[in-house]
Amino acid sequence: MPLIRVTLLQGRTPQEVAALGRALTAAAHEALGAPAEAVRVIVEDTPPDRWFVGGRSVAERRASPS
Repeated sequence: MPLIRVTLLQGRTPQEVAALGRALTAAAHEALGAPAEAVRVIVEDTPPDRWFVGGRSVAERRASPS
């Protein structure tokens, strides 16, 4: 049973997250031959103040891009 875990910045719509879940399930089914019913997808939303790039949070980078 494949388990796919994805971490995204918060802000995606429920429809976008659902579409991603369906697409990842289909990809695992096609690539691995796993039954779609056996594929598990976990999508975690992370707030911008807890996602860091180059030592600065995304929230900080958005507030001050330079």
